[in-house]
Amino acid sequence: MTAMQSLAEAPVTATLDGAAMPRFQDGTINMQELLRQLAESIANEIMDAEADQMCGEGNSRNGYRERKLSTCVGTLTLRVPKLRQGTFFPEDLLTRYQRTDRALVAAVAEMYSTGTSTRKVERVARKMGVERLSKDQVSAIAHELDTDVEELLSRDLGDVGTPYLWLDATYVKCRREGRVASTAVVTAIGCDEHGWRHVLGVSVVDTESYDSWLSFLRSVRARGVRGVRLVTSDAHEGLRRAIQETFQGAAWQRCVVHLMRDCAREARSQQLKRRVYRIVAPVFRAKDADQVRVMYHLACEMLGECCPRAARVFEEAEPDALAYLDLPQPHWKRLRTNNVQERTNREIKRRSRVVQVFPSEEALTRLVGAIMCEQDEEWAESRYFSEDRMAELSEDRPEPSPPSEERGRELLLVARQAIEASLALADRMEAA
Repeated sequence: MTAMQSLAEAPVTATLDGAAMPRFQDGTINMQELLRQLAESIANEIMDAEADQMCGEGNSRNGYRERKLSTCVGTLTLRVPKLRQGTFFPEDLLTRYQRTDRALVAAVAEMYSTGTSTRKVERVARKMGVERLSKDQVSAIAHELDTDVEELLSRDLGDVGTPYLWLDATYVKCRREGRVASTAVVTAIGCDEHGWRHVLGVSVVDTESYDSWLSFLRSVRARGVRGVRLVTSDAHEGLRRAIQETFQGAAWQRCVVHLMRDCAREARSQQLKRRVYRIVAPVFRAKDADQVRVMYHLACEMLGECCPRAARVFEEAEPDALAYLDLPQPHWKRLRTNNVQERTNREIKRRSRVVQVFPSEEALTRLVGAIMCEQDEEWAESRYFSEDRMAELSEDRPEPSPPSEERGRELLLVARQAIEASLALADRMEAA
């Protein structure tokens, strides 16, 4: 018997005493609010019962995440249970990820009103039903989305520590002050001390500068972000300065994917670019800290022989490119790159192509905010790091000591074999 059937056959226990009854100012009972409260209570009981059925041996409940649901009796605040293992989502009560399409509808409708739409956008708009929407409907959509985004970007972040932080920007065309301009969308994503990812901040700025990054990071910090151990980003100079001033004491990890691109950019031919990639890439696949450092130094030497300019970039980046080695080894793969941000940026780009040029900063903020709201809800269903993995952050780790001479020779031999194997594979692929 399902939880829904059990509750349906049982008598309704969600009753309110006379003093707690919702009433109008004249003392009469507010029937609509009463129905809303009863519907909210019953829906939450159903979800609790279904989540309890999924909790067997080795699994348990792990708090709630709130979702809003608009109904004919008002807006219900649903408390969706979270599980320590696996996920729970009430498919029969809620539909996933609705905001972004509505944000696109609002943006396209605004383009109609400003006369900036193109034939392609008009075709998309017709498929989405924009031509059948009134101004009042579009206004209601925009208001609801703006409320959701504001709630996401104003929530308190100080309940738990946030040891890991990823920062990045992507560019979208937007109409500003009567002209079309490339506009930076900056985002901050964090992982808390329990292993859950969260959207910490989103902002639309004129340009990706030191001042704009500093203002953005200060606003994130003011909402309670604390305990930051490592910040991962690209090597934008203004961003680096802003990180140092805002999160003093935190290490900065230079995204190794961006670093490899920066090195390859110094090569003068496509063939040399591929060789640079093949020399550098194996360094960050090693799973031993001493091995990584030995491979890094060997890669610098090999780059110096074929592309000295790339070698200089790689050598100067060493302290920041290897910052992740000071943290637990199982965390390395997800800390040394900005992939969590790259995936989010790709979704922003994919969605923004429909509109092409946003009619205003408000429309752009609404769409990006809707995407981040959906992303935040998706992340609430599964941890990025397990609790056991995050517990390793508080464990005492011995200070690293240089390897012995014999161990150093072994590491160097393994490093040379790994890089030469990577180059040989590249040569075979080119020959084929």
